[in-house]
Amino acid sequence: MATPDFILDIRASAGHQLLWLPGVSAVVLDDAGRVLLGQRSDNGRWALVSGIPEPGEQPAACAVREVYEETAVHVEVERVVMVRAGERVTFDNGDVCQFMDTTFRCRAVGGEARVNDDESLQVGWFDVDALPELSEHALFRIRQALLDEPTWFEPLA
Repeated sequence: MATPDFILDIRASAGHQLLWLPGVSAVVLDDAGRVLLGQRSDNGRWALVSGIPEPGEQPAACAVREVYEETAVHVEVERVVMVRAGERVTFDNGDVCQFMDTTFRCRAVGGEARVNDDESLQVGWFDVDALPELSEHALFRIRQALLDEPTWFEPLA
């Protein structure tokens, strides 16, 4: 994931310390019920499309923008699937982040899936029963998106 300029500006004064950041993820489904995934160029792993909203950008608008920027697929947001704080992530350069991720279920409405920027090695549609290796968190978000249930959130202790 390319680092937005506004975060680079913050890092210039904050150094590597923990940044608490918003994030969005999109579970994109086509009319056949297939899931759109991208193979990340930074680590080679298959993943859901995700990104960081620009200052003032609404989360759903960010999801639409990120899906198009990374895959050339146009989507409409159908609903919020889940909101969840992620684990701390330490990047190779020492930067530490933690994301509050809002996952959206989206429906493909146009475009042809292809690599559309330098963040992906490949993009493609996958049947739910034939997904490539994904993180457990990505699989959980896909399962939640396929259910007809209210927004999921971490139960209170």
